[in-house]
Amino acid sequence: MIKKRKIDIFLVFILVLSAALNLYGIWNSDTDNAYYTAAVESMTQSFHNFFYASFDPAGFVTVDKPPVALWIQTLFALVFGVHGWSVVLSEAIAEVISVALLYFIVKPTFGKTAARISALIMACTPIAVAVSHTNNVDSILVLCLMIATWLLFKAVRKGKIGWLLGAFCMIGVGFNVKMLQAYMVLPAFLLFYMIGAKTTIRKKVVSLITAVIVLAGVSVSWAVVVDSQPESSRPYIGSSQTNSVLELAFGYNGIQRLTGQNGAGGGGTSSSDHDQKNQQQSGDIENNSDSANGQMAPPSGGEMPSGGPDGRQGDVQSGGGGPGGGTGGMFGTGTPGPLRLFQSELTGQASWLIPFVLFGIIGLLIAGLRRQRKFNETTTETIFWMMWLLPVAAFFSIAGFFHHYYLIMLAAPIAALSGAGWTALVRLYQEESGWKKRLLPIGILLTTAFELYILSPYLNLSEIGFIWSILIGAFGIVTSCLLIFLKKGKSFSYYVSLAALLGMLIGPFYWTTATLADGVNGMIPQAGPKSAQSFAGGGGGGKMQNNDGSGPPGFGSQDGQTDSNQNNNNGPGFGPGSNSQNSNDSSADTGSGQNSQNQNDEGASGRQQGRPSGGGSPGSGESVDEELLSYLEKNNTGEKYLFAVSSATSAQSYIIKTGKAVMAMGGFSGSDPILTVEKLEKLVKNGEVKYFMIGDGRGRDNSEITNWIKENGTEISKSEYSSSSSDDSQSGGPGGNQTLYKVELD
Repeated sequence: MIKKRKIDIFLVFILVLSAALNLYGIWNSDTDNAYYTAAVESMTQSFHNFFYASFDPAGFVTVDKPPVALWIQTLFALVFGVHGWSVVLSEAIAEVISVALLYFIVKPTFGKTAARISALIMACTPIAVAVSHTNNVDSILVLCLMIATWLLFKAVRKGKIGWLLGAFCMIGVGFNVKMLQAYMVLPAFLLFYMIGAKTTIRKKVVSLITAVIVLAGVSVSWAVVVDSQPESSRPYIGSSQTNSVLELAFGYNGIQRLTGQNGAGGGGTSSSDHDQKNQQQSGDIENNSDSANGQMAPPSGGEMPSGGPDGRQGDVQSGGGGPGGGTGGMFGTGTPGPLRLFQSELTGQASWLIPFVLFGIIGLLIAGLRRQRKFNETTTETIFWMMWLLPVAAFFSIAGFFHHYYLIMLAAPIAALSGAGWTALVRLYQEESGWKKRLLPIGILLTTAFELYILSPYLNLSEIGFIWSILIGAFGIVTSCLLIFLKKGKSFSYYVSLAALLGMLIGPFYWTTATLADGVNGMIPQAGPKSAQSFAGGGGGGKMQNNDGSGPPGFGSQDGQTDSNQNNNNGPGFGPGSNSQNSNDSSADTGSGQNSQNQNDEGASGRQQGRPSGGGSPGSGESVDEELLSYLEKNNTGEKYLFAVSSATSAQSYIIKTGKAVMAMGGFSGSDPILTVEKLEKLVKNGEVKYFMIGDGRGRDNSEITNWIKENGTEISKSEYSSSSSDDSQSGGPGGNQTLYKVELD
């Protein structure tokens, strides 16, 4: 007999809400993170590019991440075409599925109400929604981990090793989405199975050893296949220094996240004096007068190499973004320490309910352990979510390098512990006395105070308005007082505490909707008011410079022009899209909508097309010099590459627009040791590349290669491909210190 399942109407509502939040405005997306969009464009052209996650159509270099998430994005692009919305769609869907999975994970042990609350909280987590509006891979990573969690709980409840192996297999898939970040949940998985599985210790150990072997095999499967291929038959592994996927995993995407990535930009630790020299030459972004008054554009790919634009940690400062206007840490991520997640720079992303979570954990442990001499399901699952939350929180508390959007890893455990904790605290309030009874109202009151602290810099009518803050405070104060001073029945306390919980969700829900209203930065997303213009701002709420609605230096502002007090210069960078005398391609033009006074001139070199709009991705629009492109296409005589530039950040917009190969000689940031003079000479002799756009050699590009191009090439006068004068090259195009060379060898 088939068991009939009733549909939970509240779950349907939550999933509809989640879908609405995650899908809102994605049709306005331009190229989002152009670095990954260029890769998707390339991956649609051949299976070779698809398998290796090649950045360019010719398969010269890969992106800086493994391919699984990009495979999914590419499949969507093959169906719908390469658009901003099509590459984002998979991420949005992944977030909705994660919300649903959390409901089904929490429900069996903690009940339907706890599951609904947990799902609702995750659906409204600001940074989770912000990330799902970009083609950064984190939403798919979280989905992999949520599937793994669902399988793990099945393994414990059913006692079947197949479920356990499936769980660890999914973590391995997560590794092939974003490498070692997927392993953050391993302590929770291992401990939970040891204390929760109903079998002997020996069988548990054997099962876990087997599962870890499966995990290792799945994790390195793609890497082993790629690294075993002859280097001549595959792309160079982008952002690695040894052309190895494993080195990329444990270097650039591994230990350097913790240490602050003081190595070569975009590619792990520098192994050459050249990179160190260039880091020194780059100078401090804020103090370098040669770098366009310190203006900076973030890189695409969502990663700022080397712990900052110049390879030193903490040089990028917020100008007042976020609560308290914090300036600490790289990208405004606060000062490392045990209370980092409570600092104003990060609070608005995912920390809203952490005080309530702490009280909820106490309530869950009391409820699970009372009258019990051994762990029950309540206790073991509480420990699981704690062991997910605490190591991840600890990492972000001390890490030298991460972006705000990495905090999506906190969304699931905070949501689960909030929902389950609420039910435990309500039960203690109804059944206990003394301090146990007061845990619920005190938790509500402290959480309310914390949320008001987060919102305090935005208490004006142009931002959140007093009405929202008053509403949040009223909910928290009134409900906590009712619970403390009125001794009513269970029904009364239940609905009052539920109202208090909904009141605590007003803040994060507003933060989420404000993110959507202002638009999401497609390259380095963060949540909160004016998140579209914020970069290195705390809490997702600020801008680097002005408070007049214009974007920070290096970003396109709402009216399509750069900040008027920034001398209309671009941030440092290489290739098409840079104008820095002291170029540093780790912060190069990324097709991010950087603009100049000459943007609207028909013949302006490097005119920008970035356009913030709706729920799109401001700062990530195409940046293509149409006249240069026309010249290159007209003069291409069968070469594989349209032209060569120093970095992927200079090539990506041309790849997206044309679908043609553009050689990023130094990978993502220009520092990858891909080419030698001998290799480049061979490429030129074979007729594979003829045109080169290079800078003055003082950035992260390879000076030997630059010098060789200058010695063996012919400088192409700008007048041959541009109707604008050399004095009109203040835009992000290949003007300024960028020069086009033609190299032909017999």
